[in-house]
Amino acid sequence: MATPTLTTETTIRPSSNSRGRAQVVFDWVRSWRLAILAALSWAFTIGGLVADYASDISTPTLVGIFMLAYLGGGTLATGAAISDLLDRKINVDLLMVLAAVGAAALGSWTEGAILLSLFSTSNALEHHALDKTRNAVRLLMDLTPPTARVERDRALRIIPVEELRLDDVIIVQPGEKIPADARVLSGSSTVDQAAITGESIPAGKIPGDTVFAGTINGHGALQARVTRLSTESTLARIVKLVEEAREQKSKLEQFADSFEGRYAAAVIVFSLLVATVPILFGVDPGDAFYRGMTLLVVMSPCALVISTPAATLSALANAARRGVLVKGGRSLETLGTVDTIAFDKTGTLTVGRPRLTDVVMLNGADPGDILARAAAAEQLSEHPIGTAIVEAARYQELILPPSSDLEAHVGRGITARVNGEVLAIGNERLFRDLGIDLPKAAVEHQNRLGEEGKSTMIVGDRAGVYAVLAVADTLRPGVRETVAALRKAGVKRTVMLTGDNALVANAIARSVGIDEVHADLLPEEKLAVIETLKASGKVAMIGDGVNDAPALAMADVGISMGGAGSDVALETSDVVLMSDDLGKLYGTISLSRAMRKTIRANLTFALSIITVLAISTLIVGIPLPLGVVGHEGSTVVVVLNGLRLLAHGGNFTLRARPQGSDQRRDHHEAPQYRLTIA
Repeated sequence: MATPTLTTETTIRPSSNSRGRAQVVFDWVRSWRLAILAALSWAFTIGGLVADYASDISTPTLVGIFMLAYLGGGTLATGAAISDLLDRKINVDLLMVLAAVGAAALGSWTEGAILLSLFSTSNALEHHALDKTRNAVRLLMDLTPPTARVERDRALRIIPVEELRLDDVIIVQPGEKIPADARVLSGSSTVDQAAITGESIPAGKIPGDTVFAGTINGHGALQARVTRLSTESTLARIVKLVEEAREQKSKLEQFADSFEGRYAAAVIVFSLLVATVPILFGVDPGDAFYRGMTLLVVMSPCALVISTPAATLSALANAARRGVLVKGGRSLETLGTVDTIAFDKTGTLTVGRPRLTDVVMLNGADPGDILARAAAAEQLSEHPIGTAIVEAARYQELILPPSSDLEAHVGRGITARVNGEVLAIGNERLFRDLGIDLPKAAVEHQNRLGEEGKSTMIVGDRAGVYAVLAVADTLRPGVRETVAALRKAGVKRTVMLTGDNALVANAIARSVGIDEVHADLLPEEKLAVIETLKASGKVAMIGDGVNDAPALAMADVGISMGGAGSDVALETSDVVLMSDDLGKLYGTISLSRAMRKTIRANLTFALSIITVLAISTLIVGIPLPLGVVGHEGSTVVVVLNGLRLLAHGGNFTLRARPQGSDQRRDHHEAPQYRLTIA
């Protein structure tokens, strides 16, 4: 690649300073307004307490100080309560505001100020904690570099990444971030794709491979052609889909949302009864009203309402960091309950590329010579089986002899002139038609390999039969371990759905450990099988997102492989494994179950605290400040418990890889085949 002359293109972009200091301050205040208001509320509350005990301050002045504390701690809550009331909704904020107003009506300004200070502090902590889950996804957008080195008019120009156009040729130096999704034109390197696929091992890249915006180039310079604009890159689509996923609530979240309003209304009515009915039986009105206000606080469902979203958002962010895109809490929640997992075969359990697996030599022929001659003939063909033979020969660095005059014999094989002699590669029918006798050993080995689910070819000419070759689609690394781990994790049934023939499908199923096989299926027949499976429990379907789209949509959870390179996978599935690592399926199910366990623990804890505090208030009559501490403390505890899912490990990669191995080895290299001398 010729190195163009480096020039720089001056681009006027708005500077952050142009907004002025006032705008910067405004943005900072808006970002930290909850914490600022909570701090102000505490400042005036503590100031009022100190003034009350340390000086002879007048009552109006003291009330004025506590009113400022009320404003700091209750302004946002009052606004939210009024807004929801206008929409005919009752929320937790209303309960807190009513309790604080009630305390003020009793002259307990101190308790009311402490209530609102603790409530605003809890809200600030909750907001900050949940922001961690949002930032875990939002930071993905920061991975894209601000500028790109682009080749235009036979010169290199540095321009803002937003100005890149389709088919622009970009240059990425070692160590730089890739500015856009692109296809490599020249150069070779390794690229750290962890932000997209979650893979810890850098992926090898050569001409023809795809690179993604936000990934980090390794040791070699790359020249690549832009295939997607910055706003349409895989990274941008991931962020958009994750943001949308946050709005798609699980069943537990939907229940919590509907429960909050009805429960809050019931708490208000019950608290009013507690504050008024005892007066009819001679209880002091002040004591009754105080107990009613305390009950209003301790029965507030803050901890209950936040229990589910705190855990769900943390789990979604964790999955996204590991290269698993889950489209909403509902999908993640359901994934942990599946009884049956249905696998597509080609491209999911297997690599999806035929490879030479066996070479059986006959009559003392030389393996290298025969493979080179077969590859020379097959390189004239575009058949996938022939491609597998050619790749194996090139992997062995064999020198291919000259070949010509390819003739395809439909359903039988091919013939071609290699080194001046006609070479035949095909099945028994081809050799019978050519009048070439087949030795018994060739037929026996062909049948044996065929029973293993492999496609076989006999190689020979009029001078004799030299070899039997077998080609098969090979398993993805870690498939056996994944299926075994799923079974140990409680998945009751694993099923293979494939359009391939039953012989091949059963051979793959036996080697992997799949329980049930449905072969020779059309896409609509896969759909019918999924419907049948759903009759006995929850079903997840994992496929490549293209021909499996109907089945993916029918399953309770549709899962796509290799979403980093597939628009269809990103659009049609509930869960997308961005890399081709099937081990991430087990990790995601483990995360789903941890999320469900965390939600159950949160709900149990929140309900227990509410029950204990409510009973104590009714029977003993606990002080309002103690009720506030118990209520707000439980809210903080469930939020922090939910945040633990951000660090949940799970086992997202079941197979071990040697250091420095290339996750795309299967794409660029052919495996060693099994050689048999018959």
